[in-house]
Amino acid sequence: MEDLKITSVQTQLHWENVEENISMFNEILNKVKEQTDLIILPEMFSTGFTMNTAVAESMSGKSIEWLKEKAQEKNCVITGSLMITENGKNYNRLIWMQPDGKFQTYDKRHLFRMANEQNHFTAGENKLITTLKGWKICPLICYDLRFPVWSRNKNFDYDVLIYVANWPSRRSLAWNTLLPARAVENQSYVLAVNRIGADGYDVDYSGDSVVYNPLGEKMSTIKQNENKHETITLTWNFLQEYREKFPAAMDADDFELK
Repeated sequence: MEDLKITSVQTQLHWENVEENISMFNEILNKVKEQTDLIILPEMFSTGFTMNTAVAESMSGKSIEWLKEKAQEKNCVITGSLMITENGKNYNRLIWMQPDGKFQTYDKRHLFRMANEQNHFTAGENKLITTLKGWKICPLICYDLRFPVWSRNKNFDYDVLIYVANWPSRRSLAWNTLLPARAVENQSYVLAVNRIGADGYDVDYSGDSVVYNPLGEKMSTIKQNENKHETITLTWNFLQEYREKFPAAMDADDFELK
């Protein structure tokens, strides 16, 4: 199995301004010169984490079209979440855009009630497990991190767990505690991409975008409050050898999620 190159993009976001955010990400992605397999953008990368559904887009909107164009141009998958309106409902929807224009989606399961997200958006019901170069990948969104059952890697359903987020700096302790825990308990790589700067509600974000290996060891070098993208290689042999040497999954509790 080939190794996997993944590029994380940590940046500020322009509040409720799709045009400015797309322009900004164009500039950032134009600086990604090395070939990568996957580019990860933050949660609600085109608007910031707003409850103003008036700025939501359709599945044929500008941001979806931009993702298609950019994935083709960079010849890689690009993922991040958007505010989407569909059939009269609003979703915090992650898009998994392939370079051939085909895509998959995941609607955020756990809506952040402390911001009344559940009053503006409809929760998703199904987890997405997708594949890239033979790797199985599970992308989730922000608040999902706090729910280990939803993130659980039953029977090694995935090799890489991804969280895209707008996670405030005032709760960074929880972020920096739970992410390595998810890597250790699920024996998988964990990648998390968070924004920086202040949003329209004057909430501050420090980023803390990170990559952990299945031992819970930090692999990334992005610092707090840093505008930066970085590309890290995930090693297939390292993952498989560790799972074989330490087969904790064989003793995992069985359960069904309803």
